[in-house]
Amino acid sequence: MNGSLSAVRVPTTTEAVHRLTSDEVEARYRPFRTTKNNEGEPDWTESLELDTVQKLAQARSEPVKVLVLYGSLRERSFSRLTAYEASRILSRLGADVRVYDPLELPIKGACPETHEKVAELRSLSDWSDAHLWVSPEQHGTITAVMKNQIDWIPLSTGSVRPTQGRTLAICQVNGGSQSFNTVNVLRQLGRWMRMFTIPNQSSIPKAWTQYTDSDRLLPSSNRDRLVDVCEELVKTTILLQPHFDLLGDRYSEREEKRAHGRLRTQAEVEKTLKNM
Repeated sequence: MNGSLSAVRVPTTTEAVHRLTSDEVEARYRPFRTTKNNEGEPDWTESLELDTVQKLAQARSEPVKVLVLYGSLRERSFSRLTAYEASRILSRLGADVRVYDPLELPIKGACPETHEKVAELRSLSDWSDAHLWVSPEQHGTITAVMKNQIDWIPLSTGSVRPTQGRTLAICQVNGGSQSFNTVNVLRQLGRWMRMFTIPNQSSIPKAWTQYTDSDRLLPSSNRDRLVDVCEELVKTTILLQPHFDLLGDRYSEREEKRAHGRLRTQAEVEKTLKNM
């Protein structure tokens, strides 16, 4: 993203995210719309046949809200480019897409949770119905940039599980041959955060060979798989969302509410255990 963002207010609460104007959303969270294709190079996402999912989305009173995270700060980052391509597909599917820029997000624990970039990330996660994560594979696993963003999204805030019930799609980009190490780690993290991670996933081998010089994905089965993943994320979110409360209804939490009147924080649970 560019320096023009300095003029756009940074939302640090969920309410502030909802209050953003359409121009502010475009400027801060939709950089994928500003890519300039080469002359004579059409936007390939515009020709996709997506009728089934588009009809599902149009039948809703409001669009599916998707937060997109990527795991690299490189000037030409293939995880960011893949996140942008996924965002274009999701937009065509009728989703309200916001891409978070991890630049200047402090390392977890190095600053208070009230830090502007931390509060923005948490607010966007709270606003969302679904996430899409794209990470490069580095040393056989996800990058520090990717993990840092996930670490800042809390598993619990007080007694609230803020990501519980949200849907998740996962993708990775590779500098070499195709691997699934990174999507496996992302899937594990999604489960840990009580998210419904869709079965499908995307892994793009030799990502540096998969893009045009205008930063658009070349035709391939890998590109088709990315479309599949985006379709499945929107479909799964639409199908599960009416039942999120039912699916998140846990026996152990009902018992805790009966015993204590509410869900306790982790600190309260640990204090009780120490006093036993």
